[in-house]
Amino acid sequence: MEISGSEILVRCLQEEGVEFVFGYPGGAVLEIYDAIFRQTAFKHVLVRHEQAAVHAADAYSRSSDKVGVALVTSGPGATNALTGIATAYMDSIPLVVISGQVGTSAIGLDAFQEVDMVGCSRPIVKHNFLVKDVRDLAETIKKAFYIAATGRPGPVVIDIPKDVSIHKTEYKYPESVAIRSYSPPTKGHPGQIKKAVQLIAEGKRPFLYVGGGAVQGRAGKEVTELANILGIPVTNTLMGLGALDGTHPHFVGMLGMHGTYEANLAMQYCDVLIAVGARFDDRVISVPNHFLSNPKKIIHIDVDPSSIAKRVKVDIPIVGDVKHVLTDMIAQLRESGLRPNPSALEAWWKQVNEWRKPDSLLYTPSTEVIKPQHVIQTLWNVTNGEAIVTSDVGQHQMWAAQYYKFRRPKQWINSGGLGTMGFGLPAAMGAQLANPDAQVACVTGEGSIQMNIQELSTCKQYHTPVKVLSLNNRYLGMVRQWQEFFYGTRYSESYMDALPDFVKVAEAYGHVGFKVENPADVEPVLKEAFGPSLKERLVFIDFRTDQTENVFPMVQNGRGLNQMDLPPHMAGMQQAPFENNRDYGNLS
Repeated sequence: MEISGSEILVRCLQEEGVEFVFGYPGGAVLEIYDAIFRQTAFKHVLVRHEQAAVHAADAYSRSSDKVGVALVTSGPGATNALTGIATAYMDSIPLVVISGQVGTSAIGLDAFQEVDMVGCSRPIVKHNFLVKDVRDLAETIKKAFYIAATGRPGPVVIDIPKDVSIHKTEYKYPESVAIRSYSPPTKGHPGQIKKAVQLIAEGKRPFLYVGGGAVQGRAGKEVTELANILGIPVTNTLMGLGALDGTHPHFVGMLGMHGTYEANLAMQYCDVLIAVGARFDDRVISVPNHFLSNPKKIIHIDVDPSSIAKRVKVDIPIVGDVKHVLTDMIAQLRESGLRPNPSALEAWWKQVNEWRKPDSLLYTPSTEVIKPQHVIQTLWNVTNGEAIVTSDVGQHQMWAAQYYKFRRPKQWINSGGLGTMGFGLPAAMGAQLANPDAQVACVTGEGSIQMNIQELSTCKQYHTPVKVLSLNNRYLGMVRQWQEFFYGTRYSESYMDALPDFVKVAEAYGHVGFKVENPADVEPVLKEAFGPSLKERLVFIDFRTDQTENVFPMVQNGRGLNQMDLPPHMAGMQQAPFENNRDYGNLS
């Protein structure tokens, strides 16, 4: 029996266990939408903008162990999806994005709503396909899901011409696929792991640096076990938050441009660095030469061989799935009994704890104006640290990363690599659908929220009771901060003086809105928003926050990790209180 390409697509998605498809219809995909109408295995979520469809699918994937799926039409539908695809690509998120295309005979003839989606998306996908024959469709879909989810994950685009969605053929979905040119690694080289264990044991100042690869690689348990066995300080990148419980005694906070004083200095002055699923990117180590000016031996574990030694030279590269590599490393540590020298480690911890003492995240509370840090700390208390938190991009994103102590992987969902404003609300929607019983909070700003605020309509239609916390300082906050620091306080186009009444906007979409201006009201309103009476409602809270507050610490572009701009209470503090030979010995 022959069935159409659209019916094949639907059956393939069913075979892959897809629960939700986020999309928006149009002429080139009407056959597909007709096939979706005639099935009940998965649910379609009608967004209000294609960018939001991809962001929602992205967050659905980030907050679960599944591949997100988005469906858009040709032309503007496809191009609207590109920002979402780039966001997922930069953060290594497994997605399958299906785009409609004009008929095969019209491709290249400037037909109505034609765009070269394969060409447009090529730089920002793990792979893409243009399906020209309906007989290739089922195998292509199988390949797309396999490529998206294995190795270093990423988005895959399938471009389907309208005639391919109409043509018929026999249906058979392959159980597996073999791609000659694609064989992602899993197990790390045993010899390299053995060398790494030996090097760790020789270190006087070992440090564990964990990135988003550990979260995507489902290696949170192994990261925690390794930290406990070795007893060494641990830091997470922005994308790695939650890989180790933020309340763990070995956790010294996030590192990088807005990392803690202790994390940045430990990163700079360690002598053995274990990098797990991290990229040494510019927002983490800033300038490689400065970072390497203090000698250190580096172990780099990553599933993507092209990421290893891309920015810094490493001593022991280990290519493999981080979960498998850490499992083997832990086994070797247990078997060999090798550990860092206890007296040297004690001295190293003494130094790290001295760096901790000033509390670089300390801020001055106020009874007059709402401090954004206070909102995030109160959110953590009210939700017992258990909420899934999405964010947009800017100061609010950094404060959420600094002050919400994420307890587990896949709890923190933000656009790290691309820095996409407008990500937070559709991401919260996708995370809520993936985790219907979870509390989901979207931390945003008055600038970011307006980029996809129309998704309040989608949230109403699909009953996603997320809680939106807008830290509204009437500025594009991070832009204003940079203009204050580097442009002589010339606030060029960063002040927003025509903002809507967000409470009325939320109510117009059928939700609950609060405006909070008094610091004393922060906790009661958050308790009400997350309380039983509003559990099933989307709540939008417009917090009017301090306009002058800045994110500290801060490592300026071109500076090293030990050259931070510090908060006012640490002004003038020496940033390198460290002697290379003090009680530690030298690494041979």
